[in-house]
Amino acid sequence: MDTRKSPDQRAKLLLARSTLGQKLRWLDEQSANSPTQTTFGGVTYPVQVPCTPTVVYADGPDYVRGPVGVTVFPAQLALAAAWSDDLAYVKGKTQADEAFRAGKNVLLAPGVSSSRTPLAGRTPEYLGEDSLLSGNLAAAQTNGIQRGNPKQPVMAVLKHYIANEQELDRQTNSSNMDGRTLREVYDLPFAITVSKSAPGGVMCSFNQVNGVWACENQIQNTLLKGEAGFDGYIVSDFGSVHSTGPSLVGGLDQELNRPRFYTPANIEAALDAGQVTTAQIDAAALRVVRAYLTAGLFDHPLPTVPSTSTSTAANKAVAQAVAERGSVLLKNDGSVLPLAGRGKKVAVIGQTASNTPTGGVSAGTVCAEGRGTSVACPNPVAPLDAITARATPAGQTISYDSGADPAAAASVARDADVAVVFGYAKQGEFADRATLALDGNGDNLIAAVAAANPNTIVVLETGTATTMPWLANVKGVVQAWYPGDQQGTALARLLYGDADFTGRLPMTFPKSLSDTPTNTPAQYPGTFADGSTTRPAGSTAIRQVSYSEGLKVGYKWYDSQGIEPLFPFGYGLSYTSFAYQNLRVTPHLKSARGTVTVTFDVRNTGARTGTATPQLYLTLPSATGEPGKRLVGYDQATLRPGQSSRVQLTIDAASPDHPLGFWNTTKHAWDAAAGGYQVQVGASSRDLPLTGSFTVS
Repeated sequence: MDTRKSPDQRAKLLLARSTLGQKLRWLDEQSANSPTQTTFGGVTYPVQVPCTPTVVYADGPDYVRGPVGVTVFPAQLALAAAWSDDLAYVKGKTQADEAFRAGKNVLLAPGVSSSRTPLAGRTPEYLGEDSLLSGNLAAAQTNGIQRGNPKQPVMAVLKHYIANEQELDRQTNSSNMDGRTLREVYDLPFAITVSKSAPGGVMCSFNQVNGVWACENQIQNTLLKGEAGFDGYIVSDFGSVHSTGPSLVGGLDQELNRPRFYTPANIEAALDAGQVTTAQIDAAALRVVRAYLTAGLFDHPLPTVPSTSTSTAANKAVAQAVAERGSVLLKNDGSVLPLAGRGKKVAVIGQTASNTPTGGVSAGTVCAEGRGTSVACPNPVAPLDAITARATPAGQTISYDSGADPAAAASVARDADVAVVFGYAKQGEFADRATLALDGNGDNLIAAVAAANPNTIVVLETGTATTMPWLANVKGVVQAWYPGDQQGTALARLLYGDADFTGRLPMTFPKSLSDTPTNTPAQYPGTFADGSTTRPAGSTAIRQVSYSEGLKVGYKWYDSQGIEPLFPFGYGLSYTSFAYQNLRVTPHLKSARGTVTVTFDVRNTGARTGTATPQLYLTLPSATGEPGKRLVGYDQATLRPGQSSRVQLTIDAASPDHPLGFWNTTKHAWDAAAGGYQVQVGASSRDLPLTGSFTVS
């Protein structure tokens, strides 16, 4: 307990005074985290050594799930749409504050994936399709969780490692891909996060990777602990362990929940059989204890009486900020927004606009990821209430219709000057979506309202990309994701122009599902031995999912295939406009080592203050076989009308995202090719007015 010693020294001192049975306690979550208890699920352990802390895990990629009285933050995809490392840090810090006071000191968060298919159920709890953006944001959120409240420490567990890209048969499918795809697409966001934040833990996933369960796959040792340098511990997802010896040898340090495969009897039997060694047991225990010590869990005990009201005004303000900055303005023809004008009649339409349920659907339904059902969000600020409160002082009249009957909704819309119609789609853990269309007959409702009122604005509350068959017939579209319990306040401020739209898409919106990278049955949902996509009755066969699109994921797919998306990655409008000028590319390279400095001007060419999100993309030489271009940098600049800012971004060859690199399958190492590299700068992946280049010799 001498805090002058390093966590590594302290962990070794504790384990040196531990019996084998006491060491084995660290290899199971329940026995590790409840030191005064000795029996777990019928399995008995010896009494733990003194000074060991009580540790309580909580799920929480978006908010601290479980305790009452917490802030329900918007979906992680909304945080990704804010494109702000600073906001991600603040959000992580705020989450950790609520977790600790609620009696939780480990958050199973954040999560990253590659959004291989927009149908994936857990898309809203991840951070988009780009490795750099999601890795940076996950690192910032992790730093906020682990460093933001030193006297109330909480540890982060990054998840789910690796290639956990669908909920359908998630415990009985194999993600099959080549080694280059594994490293460049699916491992990369984890490597970036680990390098930039050092999470205490990483959670391995349910699926197999190339026929080997993720939680016993040697890539945990070779890629995560080896190449990425992760020195924390790996914990399983619940029910994702399938062995004892192979899992321990494969790098799994701790089994989640009660001991099943990591019981003392099973591990001792594996030890006797020569399947594992005492050194491997010691190494796993050391990783867990060291991570707990590094996080401060030994030195700052949880409160004796957990709070049941951790959501403060300041924390709600953070939720509101994520909702505001993460909402994306996709269309604003004729400046239909903001909703200015005294005496204007505004029709608000849609079940999710109100806290009064219609058919069981209300604002609470889309407060956060639904995990297959409506989320428990007891007191959201309903958009209808906030819009009414904002409109009344402006002399506007608000009318409302639930939209349950499209004809009745159209009648209400016809009598208004402008109609704001809410569309939704529920999505979450345990089930993938079958379509990118809206739930609740939403597309027909929007079409009916648009036919009745030429000034129709659509607010989408979804957890993924959405097809929009009515797009040409509406004047405004706002993508609000799942906007949390402060949704109404945020949306009213945006719709009335009290706040500008600064959000940008963290994923591509396709025109149709057939345009996505996973457009064959073998790619999604995957097939069985007979080629069928339907699981045979009673079968436990592994669904084989072919990642044959390789590196062509997200915007790289649309770029390389020449497919025009509905809305491209990085896209988003503002209430003002921006111009990009004066690009300068200055390489400081020796071979492929060093940096490249990219500078340019961003100017506000509109009539009000706004925030630009300049994006820097790089196209590698064709010899590398890299599809399309890749995001290698981004920034944000808040500018007054007419104001210009000189932006400088640096491409560092040594960065963990390997901006100049590709995985060389001959050398089995990251490599860089000689030749010309194209630099592009602009407002989205398809709006890049500035072009330059440099050469690697």
